[in-house]
Amino acid sequence: MISPFYLKHKTRINIHVFKTNIETELDMNNIQFLLDSNPKIIQWSVDLEDIDRVLRIEASKYLSEKDIIDMVKSKGFYCEELE
Repeated sequence: MISPFYLKHKTRINIHVFKTNIETELDMNNIQFLLDSNPKIIQWSVDLEDIDRVLRIEASKYLSEKDIIDMVKSKGFYCEELE
């Protein structure tokens, strides 16, 4: 049985997946404060092993893909939505 609490909050969360050029731990540190300080972002990660350096973000429905792309690009990184 799925918890009613989970169901209530699940509908308010979007998962966004992006292709990036984030290649190292140092690169991740450069965007960490930016992503961690955004209250709409619940959790994020970068798969440095994947060829697309996939950035995965769990965020509230009120944070758009464009907002995320603009944030990452503001730090000088490439960022494109994966479909």
